[in-house]
Amino acid sequence: MNTAKMKKIFRDTDFVHRSGTPEELKVAEYLKGQCEALGVSARIEPFRVPMAEIESAHVFADGKEIPCRGIFCCGNGDVEGELYYMPGQDKVSVAGAKDRIVLLDTSVIGYFAYHDLLDAGARGILFQYGNIHYPNEDIDERDLREYVVGEGRKLLCATVNAGTAVELVRNGTKNVRISIRQKEHDGESHNVIAEIPGKRPEYITLTAHYDSTALSHGAYDNMSGCVGLLGVMDALKGRKLNYGLRFVFCGSEERGLLGSKAYVRDHEADLSGTALNINLDMIGTIMGRFISCVSAEEKLSHYLSYMGAELGFPVASRIGVYSSDSTSFADKGVPAVSLARLAGNNVAPIHCRYDLMDVLSMEQMKADISFITEFTRRMADAAVCPVSRDIPEKVKKELDEYLFRKRKSAD
Repeated sequence: MNTAKMKKIFRDTDFVHRSGTPEELKVAEYLKGQCEALGVSARIEPFRVPMAEIESAHVFADGKEIPCRGIFCCGNGDVEGELYYMPGQDKVSVAGAKDRIVLLDTSVIGYFAYHDLLDAGARGILFQYGNIHYPNEDIDERDLREYVVGEGRKLLCATVNAGTAVELVRNGTKNVRISIRQKEHDGESHNVIAEIPGKRPEYITLTAHYDSTALSHGAYDNMSGCVGLLGVMDALKGRKLNYGLRFVFCGSEERGLLGSKAYVRDHEADLSGTALNINLDMIGTIMGRFISCVSAEEKLSHYLSYMGAELGFPVASRIGVYSSDSTSFADKGVPAVSLARLAGNNVAPIHCRYDLMDVLSMEQMKADISFITEFTRRMADAAVCPVSRDIPEKVKKELDEYLFRKRKSAD
């Protein structure tokens, strides 16, 4: 794929395309068209996502209204209590949450932290977003995720800018009231699936998510990964490979891997024939190092490092769980690896207005795609895919912790 084509894809998708919105569907249809333009048939598969329309959201600090965003799907109502700033989530800190509105240092919350606050008797939660040194006071739109609430009740939640959060603490704010009115409903997100058949009936599945967060145009996170998939597709579409290639452009990754979770649920019968998952999440930055996170046997991690040395392409490889769509496959017993070029937040920030095309290098994109294509070709051309289907116990433990089936151990 040449530079002009890559730039056009980034320009054509240069807008916010948040989960479950018409804009997200527009990008899904665009990616389907890009696959078909390469001569590869593609289809769009819908799946349910929880949605909400916020009618009003207000936060009052000692009687004065402060800028905020209501959290989608956190329910309706009004709640009031003493403000409690809680930078840690240890037992001692949580114990102080009873009957209070809790201000966290984070913009999201996990299952165990949420239920600890519920059990402690917290009345509501304030999240914070942004950076006090940014020349704007953005507040991102987030949701209270279904798997976080589980069988528990919903707490009213809102987000404030980091600068506002600092002022609340600095001023010794005593009382906070949260008021939320919203209409919650079921919506749709979509996965885009394209296939290049191989000689064998088994597939190697390549994934990348295409949705953005509410303030981001998502060039780096993760249209870069989608361009990577299209680049691999373009390079290998005419090859007679032993294993077929299935490309899945996942929707709603930013809301807890919902697209890949829907895929492995709806294609459970196919997973026994899935030899490997190769996931691309953020590549092609001007600065940053190329990494692989292998949710499979250690031999694959060594292979990627050795292959990088052979080709003069440095790869920092490790065993573990990566916070992206590879996790959904590994959790179902499919060996998986996430590939990324990770740059510091100071040069390529994500989940904010600064995730734009200008943090990317088209030359680096081409180099990253070339390496990923060669790795994919080697796996797909193997007489038998060399990667064992045994997921190591270390990775299983991390999966249990990441997916909130077990608390993260202290070590």
